Amino acid sequence: MKMDKNMSVEEKNESLILKDIININKNVKLSNFDWSSYELGLGLSKEEQEERKKIEKLYSDTISSIHEFYIYNGKIIKIIDRNVVIDFGFKAEGVISLNEFRDEKKLPKVNDIIEVIVEKLDYKGRCIISYNKAKKLKSWEIIQEKFIKNEIIIFFVAARTKGGLIVVLFGIECFLPGSQIYIKPVKDFDFYVGKTMEGKIVKINNKKKNVVVSHKILIEKYIEIKKKKLISKLEKGQVLRGIVKNITHYGSFIDIGGGIDGLCHITDISWGRIEHPSEKLEIGQTINFVILSIDKIKNRVQLGLKQLQSNPWNSLENEIKKGKVVIGTVTVVTDYGAFVEIFPGVEGLVHVSEMSWAKKLRSSQDYVKIGDRIKVLILNYDISDQKMSLSLKRLTPNPWENIKTKYKMGSIHIVTVRSFTNFGVRLESKFKSELELELKSELEYLLYNDDISWIKNLNNSINIYKKGDLVKLIVLGLDLITRKINFGSKQLIKNFWYENIIGSIHTGKIIKNFYKGAIIKFKKKNLKIFAPILSVKLKKTKFKIIYFNFKIKTFYVSQIF
Repeated sequence: MKMDKNMSVEEKNESLILKDIININKNVKLSNFDWSSYELGLGLSKEEQEERKKIEKLYSDTISSIHEFYIYNGKIIKIIDRNVVIDFGFKAEGVISLNEFRDEKKLPKVNDIIEVIVEKLDYKGRCIISYNKAKKLKSWEIIQEKFIKNEIIIFFVAARTKGGLIVVLFGIECFLPGSQIYIKPVKDFDFYVGKTMEGKIVKINNKKKNVVVSHKILIEKYIEIKKKKLISKLEKGQVLRGIVKNITHYGSFIDIGGGIDGLCHITDISWGRIEHPSEKLEIGQTINFVILSIDKIKNRVQLGLKQLQSNPWNSLENEIKKGKVVIGTVTVVTDYGAFVEIFPGVEGLVHVSEMSWAKKLRSSQDYVKIGDRIKVLILNYDISDQKMSLSLKRLTPNPWENIKTKYKMGSIHIVTVRSFTNFGVRLESKFKSELELELKSELEYLLYNDDISWIKNLNNSINIYKKGDLVKLIVLGLDLITRKINFGSKQLIKNFWYENIIGSIHTGKIIKNFYKGAIIKFKKKNLKIFAPILSVKLKKTKFKIIYFNFKIKTFYVSQIF
């Protein structure tokens, strides 16, 4: 078999193999041909086997292996009925239904080159290919590339859906959320259907093959660039005319043009205290503002309204001074105090400790409420810091300065029995002034059991008094640190034993002897005492009381023989 010079490498290899087969089998009938021996190379010399291996390798190297899910270029060689026959260079042909070309503007024709994907190889070695899937895979690769490079894309809005729009990008359906259509909320989604828009890919879910795009991101970028240019021209202290765009509890946003919204904080709206910006501003109002600060990094502008008005604090120098009494209106009440406006736009703080002389402070709400007109004393002020301290309590005398005078040692008072304890009686004084009524909860009036009687040793004062009794008592001690006043009852009468028994003679009976004395019982007085005597000979005799020790409550007696 002769070889033509114009034959391809593959054709030459095929010719060599065919020649080899003819030489081996020229004297062999087909019915007697042993295919197993041929495949194993039996009956061939070593030179022939080596030559055969070279030829087989040369032939196998010219054939590329087919990979599933790879995209290949194919040539349309036939169109039969509703099918397109594709040759994509693997000694095999694939068939694609014409339905896969229905979205194309032009129908395919013979000799067209198209991209196809090999979906799989069946058990017979035939290739199952697809044009649509190749196109989608190619589109997906382009989308991935655009996303990584953050490039601007153009997509077609196909339909509206819940929460946004369905758009087509490189033949792939993607989602455009309603919040990503425009910088302002969009109410009519149907307006965009059928239109072409620019945007960027903002999210890809590779597992679910979902793509999210945004049109707003381009607008925001454009606005940010425009903002930077405008903000670079602004200066602190510049007065601008703006429109009140939005009002919140902490301030108001002002549109000063060019997409720039400045914030006017509630504290910069008025020199006087306001509860809400809506007291001074309303949406849509056009008004002048002054620039207080500019953040060129974050593109933010801080505005002020009150700064365009005269500061009332600057005109107070001749109006106020320390120690002056003024009348003001309570504007704010907090736990720590109350703010009082004494002049328009000028407030001072009455701290809760300056509301009452009482040491146990209550809430300021117990003393004042918003809207009250009250007199206050100016304690101090700082015009530069715009701070002022006021006082309520200093308009009245300090009751603690006079408490020692009123309840001095030895003074007598009439008090009421309030309750009983194991150690004595709790009392209540009849206060006359409102100031003393405030101190009532802080002062504790006590009458101990030991200070009730000279004669009886009391364990429970309830046997002497009852609740509500008015009793006359004498002040024994006052402790302003612990806020306690100790009263006594027995101190109002003379000591019976000291006045009447010293020097008196009594018949007594020795009931028990000790090495330092004896226990003696006086018959008439029914009193048992310890007599520190050196020797007592008679069990029943007379004794003379010579001394009584108040501190240790001990009698000293002398025996009369």
